[in-house]
This record gives sequence, structure tokens and C-alpha cells, in this order.
Amino acid sequence: MKAFILAAGRGSRISKYIPNIPKCTVDVGGEPLIRRTVEMLLKNKIETTVIVGYRHAEIERVLEGLSVHIVYNPFFDVTNSIGSLWMAESAGLFTKDDCIVANGDVYWSQEILDFAVKQKEEIILLADSARVLDGDYFFGTENGMLRRYGKGLTLKERDCEYTGIVFMKASFVPKFLKKLNELIDTQCHGMWWEDAIYSISGEEDIPVKDIKGYFWAEVDFIEDYRRILDHISEKTGMKTNGSIITPDHRQGIEES
Repeated sequence: MKAFILAAGRGSRISKYIPNIPKCTVDVGGEPLIRRTVEMLLKNKIETTVIVGYRHAEIERVLEGLSVHIVYNPFFDVTNSIGSLWMAESAGLFTKDDCIVANGDVYWSQEILDFAVKQKEEIILLADSARVLDGDYFFGTENGMLRRYGKGLTLKERDCEYTGIVFMKASFVPKFLKKLNELIDTQCHGMWWEDAIYSISGEEDIPVKDIKGYFWAEVDFIEDYRRILDHISEKTGMKTNGSIITPDHRQGIEES
């Protein structure tokens, strides 16, 4: 199995709280978020590629010592994540293997990884039905299949929040790469990498798997980061303040 972690973006929505650092490097319980993710994947013998762009040297620094492929997207400021994933494709890193594609700013766990690898479908999008009122990007499903997607879905149209994590069997990868290359060839550089999957959903059913009950969070807003810190505190008793351990983890981020 291979994993591709998207970590090229600037993260403008949370940047005022964490200026001048990539959001995937925020501290989560004493280590950078992306290092925690990569270590989890490597521990499970999953060959891992990280696609970088914005302040790439900082991400490479926090990954030092790990056996990981680094792909640099020099056009990160003018392309969306579809361009970053295509960089890994053009480098020949996609092969006939099962794979994970995930956004680098997502905090997730071994339990979610274990859940996902047990699934039998060719592709699964992980989503959380517990997060319908609050969230960033939503799905609407019917009988477990993707029917609607977007940030602007109404409460009636949506029934889960997308996690930013996708698992594909080797048999699905060629279909995905065909769509990815078609979108790149037609100059759709401003799309998300998931748009290749969404375009396939018009031709065949794409399963969505509910991970309700498992903790995860994508660091889009400061509230997301607070949720991660609160989770770590509850689970470990550790009081965190983002980059350092303190008696009160709320102080630093609320005074920023």
C-alpha cells in the first residue's frame, strides 16, 4: 500500500493564528502534525509520499530522519491540490498498489486506518455523520453512496462532513489517474484533487464510509485546532499550547 499526503497549500484561513508556518506542522501533543501522520503510516509499512509547496523546507525539516518521498510543487500558489497530486503522478510514484490519498492537515488515528483498510470496496471516501451542523465540506449520500458534495450544501442536502481521506484499491487507481490527467490536460488546475473522484461519481457509485465515533479533525480554522488540543488533553492528561506544553493549553491560542 502507498500513501500520498497533500501538504503544499498555504492555509490562509488559519494563518493569522500560526503565521509563517505550514498548518500541517502545528504541534499536536509534542510533535508536528504531519510527522505524526507519516510515522503512523510508516509503522504500518505503508510507503509514503508527501507533496509540498508553501514553505516546503519547514515541512522537510520536521520530516527529517523518516523514510519518505518528497515531491515539490513549485506552482503551489497558482494551482490547487489537483496540481500537487499530479506532480506525484508525473514523477511515477503511483503504481499498481492500493493507496491512500489524504490532506496533510488532518489529525487522524490508527483506529481510522484500521477501519478503512478492512473495507472491501474499490474506493471509499471517509466522512463523519456526527458533524453535519459544523464543518467545512459536506457530502449528501443515498444508501451509502455519494450523491452531493460541496461547501454550500444545505442542512437538508448534507448528512456528513468529508474528512479529507480517501482509500483506493489498486483496481480503481487507473480510473482515478485517467480522470486526474484529463482534468490537468484541460487546464483545470484550480480544482481539488477530489474533483477527479467527483467526476467519476457521475458514471459509477462512489461509496462513503461513516467514521462516526472516531476522533479526527482537519486544521482549517482555529476551532479545529482547539478540538485537537482538547482531545489530546482528555486522552493523555497533557496540557498543550500548540508549540509548547503549558499548564493551560487555551491561553496561547485565545490571546493570539
